[in-house]
Amino acid sequence: MQPMDLSAYRELWKTHGVVALLASALVARMPVLATMVPLSFLAKDAAGNFGWAGVVAGAYSIGTAVASVVWSRMADRRGARKVVIGTGMAWGLWMAVLALLPYSWYRLLPLAAAMAGVFVAPVTSALRANWPRIVSGPRLRAVYSMDATAQELLFVFGPMLGAIMVSFASPRAGLLTCAVTAAAAIWWFGLNQQPAVPHDETTGPRPTAWQLIFHSHRTPILLAWACLVMGFASMSLGMVAVADEHGNRLIAGILETVAAVGSVTGGVINGALPGGRTSAVWRRMLALSALVTVCIFVTSSVVALAVAMFATGCMIAPTVAALYERVGALTPTSAHTEIFGWTQSGGMVGSAIGAAVAGAVVEAGGVRYAWVLTAGLAVLATLSLLRVPPHRPAETSAVEGATVAA
Repeated sequence: MQPMDLSAYRELWKTHGVVALLASALVARMPVLATMVPLSFLAKDAAGNFGWAGVVAGAYSIGTAVASVVWSRMADRRGARKVVIGTGMAWGLWMAVLALLPYSWYRLLPLAAAMAGVFVAPVTSALRANWPRIVSGPRLRAVYSMDATAQELLFVFGPMLGAIMVSFASPRAGLLTCAVTAAAAIWWFGLNQQPAVPHDETTGPRPTAWQLIFHSHRTPILLAWACLVMGFASMSLGMVAVADEHGNRLIAGILETVAAVGSVTGGVINGALPGGRTSAVWRRMLALSALVTVCIFVTSSVVALAVAMFATGCMIAPTVAALYERVGALTPTSAHTEIFGWTQSGGMVGSAIGAAVAGAVVEAGGVRYAWVLTAGLAVLATLSLLRVPPHRPAETSAVEGATVAA
């Protein structure tokens, strides 16, 4: 067992640009995640049913999935600052349009939501593309762990803030608040962007989207990421099904929180490890698969399932961080933002598919089969990652990226 070393976090705190970049990204992403709750209630209030809320939310997700890669690719070519700020301002404007649209015009909500989704700023992909420009070596591993840990907190607190705004004000007020807050925060994040490393033509032409995706190492990572996100969606639905089976909806929130706390714990510990050994991402995925498998056998007991979910959560952030590090290290520097844009789009599609498939599986087989599906997807992800080169302590992302590009 390697002892924990908190010096990596201390070094990150002292590194110029890290705190401002991470803080601005967190504040920028929080209102974007918070919008889904007020948007759904706005659609329900306007149309009178939650079916229309699902249509509006789906339109928003489709717009985001389609456009995120386009903005990420543009950020690599024209600079992330202009793209992030421009899309962020446009997103805020469309959110204001959604908030102020008369209820009698509810049929226009899907179109307006799709346009808002199109202009979701590529904050996540730009953030991850910035890290290798600021830090290297053990600090890069630590910062990816911090990023993955922060993402877990966002998914917990973002929707909660949206629900609070709806409860104490109204869906319209919630959307307007998110629009104004996000516009200001995304502007701040845009100003913190680090200049991109110019593309070196001596290493060959800039990769096309086809070349970027279909690669001996990047393709398995993208497939593993899609499987992982599908599994997360299946687990979430499984927690809801467990709560419904026990007749207490609060159980779902408790299980989600326990898993998130486990992920935060694992992420903090992972970033504090010295990283003095060669590590393969497939091993982390295999450990996650084993922990998910345990959940299959304890769904009848909420307490036992909570313990198993905490243990599973402890491997989520470290596994996600390892995937971030590998895909960044195995991608030419000139395409970092775009490759993270592809992971984001693949994740959104995987989440939608995972939720749909899990719903059918639970209906056909029962609650425990949500975790059977998750475990199966985690095993597929593990097999996909077997040939991905491991992380070696002596390597830096810049060296690896240059090697891949060559």
